[in-house]
Amino acid sequence: MSDLIVGIDLGTTNSEVAAYLGGQVRVLGPGEDKMLPSCVGLSPADELLVGAAARNQHLVYPERTVRSIKRKMGSSETVSLGDKTFTPQEISALILRELAEWARRELGQPVERAVITVPAYFSDAQRNATREAGMVAGLEVVRILNEPTAASLAYGFGDGAPRTVLIYDLGGGTFDVSIVTMEGDVTEVLASHGNNRLGGDDFDDLLLERLEREFHERHGIWLRDGHRAARARLWWAAEAAKMKLSFEPHVQVREEALVLHQGKPLHLDLEVSRAEYEKMILPLVESTLDSVSKALQDAGKKPGELDAILLVGGSTRTPLVARLLQERVGLEPRQDVHPDLCVALGAGVLASRLAGHDIERVLVDVSPYSFGPSYLGERGGVSYPYCYHPIIRRNTPLPVTRADSYYTTYPGQTEVDIQIFQGDDEDALKNVLVGDFRVGGLKPTEDPNEVMCRMSLDLDGILHVTAIEKISGKSKHVTIANALQAKSEAEIAAARKRIQDLFAPREEPFEEPAGELEEPEGEEAGDEVPALSPAWPEMRHEAVDLIQRLRRLFDRMHAEDKEEALALQEAIESAVAGHDQKALAAAVGSLKELLFFVEGS
Repeated sequence: MSDLIVGIDLGTTNSEVAAYLGGQVRVLGPGEDKMLPSCVGLSPADELLVGAAARNQHLVYPERTVRSIKRKMGSSETVSLGDKTFTPQEISALILRELAEWARRELGQPVERAVITVPAYFSDAQRNATREAGMVAGLEVVRILNEPTAASLAYGFGDGAPRTVLIYDLGGGTFDVSIVTMEGDVTEVLASHGNNRLGGDDFDDLLLERLEREFHERHGIWLRDGHRAARARLWWAAEAAKMKLSFEPHVQVREEALVLHQGKPLHLDLEVSRAEYEKMILPLVESTLDSVSKALQDAGKKPGELDAILLVGGSTRTPLVARLLQERVGLEPRQDVHPDLCVALGAGVLASRLAGHDIERVLVDVSPYSFGPSYLGERGGVSYPYCYHPIIRRNTPLPVTRADSYYTTYPGQTEVDIQIFQGDDEDALKNVLVGDFRVGGLKPTEDPNEVMCRMSLDLDGILHVTAIEKISGKSKHVTIANALQAKSEAEIAAARKRIQDLFAPREEPFEEPAGELEEPEGEEAGDEVPALSPAWPEMRHEAVDLIQRLRRLFDRMHAEDKEEALALQEAIESAVAGHDQKALAAAVGSLKELLFFVEGS
């Protein structure tokens, strides 16, 4: 008998197969995502469809398609495909058979043995049904493995050290949370809780409702009233939007000619923000936190007794999930193993060990550092220009692309400085500056102008940063080489000193006058405060910005330029102190021209 054993995650929404190949455990299969939709169908021509083809026809021919069969495992229910009837085990067997074929093609030999995962809360009947499905598919089921245990193996927590881990698994169709202890070869699930009717599909449905409502408001037509093909298109658009909103602050949903009404094609073009999306799904995510609290209570554990939180399932990519989970438990969740493939990889680890291979954990390339820009925000109740939160977080699998939105700080602002830091401290100045650049030519607006910062980090440690003005699409790009190269203590100290020197005040610091700009009480001969126009606050902001630019560029200047720059800075300080708008405008104009030539040199 072959010593080949594969690991299979038989999922509610998607299924995967993993095996030992090329010295490590890998997920096998065609395409980039390596995921088989857990759908089976019969086409109108009675052709068997398994995977993506079945999923594609589900909304158009739901009576000829079965999905989420995992929810029926262990029951006596049957399902119909057209005029044919099948048990849940038979439908699952078709999925398992397709996965075994994927593995056979890539490994070059027949697949006859498998480790198959199940949720921790599966009953004996459900576990026996899973084993029976494997037998119907022609597989010897070597082991039925709990999904939380599989996830812990993928993360390398099977090394013998005692640990208590919370595993938060939010997939496409189900949610469960498990408290697991591991020591030596013993893994024990202390408690599980969840909802087998909650998952990413419910997030899709909420977005679909939002898109349908918008279409109805614009055109007076409900797509659910007989427009099955159009609704199917919109469902796909909702799912794609959900996925993109995990990484981008906005998504544009454009669907042309959804419906032909009185000979006229009707379109939908709508922007959805991450903030709007997260507000939609907030009640569902909060309900999962109730399950977290219940599981901890049932396990007799407090949040402080946990060693790690592991995120499993594609829906955990939604930033809201990790953020609320960290707030509730006080521990930063880990997602450094692909959340969709984590369980399959863990099953592959056990399968490889049973086949005689020495496997400790899944090998993944992750970013060892966090990266993000500084921004103007509040710290301790006061305005602070070097607030920071990462866009790319440490331990994120590579390659990775993430984006977030930031805003200009005063009306009419046409330039922004983008400073990229490496680190996790909320104070950017306590992190390491890795690069900076300026974006000019922004549209002057009365309201805050949104500028998106998109960051991409590749396997070679090259960080690409793009700043994009949302209303115009204007962008500027910078490439930061060796972003992942470890910094020495001396380099870190030098980088921090550079930042401190960059914005440290001179012996006579430039400061904006305290308090409101009002005429002084009482008048003395010769004392007269000029009338100030409404543009004065904007001019002061521009002056402050120019002084910061000057300090950033000072080391690049020739000696004569330095003298001129210092003289202009003194003129600006004097004009601000004396409320001399005309003098301030002249000095600002001269300094702006000088810095323009310095930056272009």
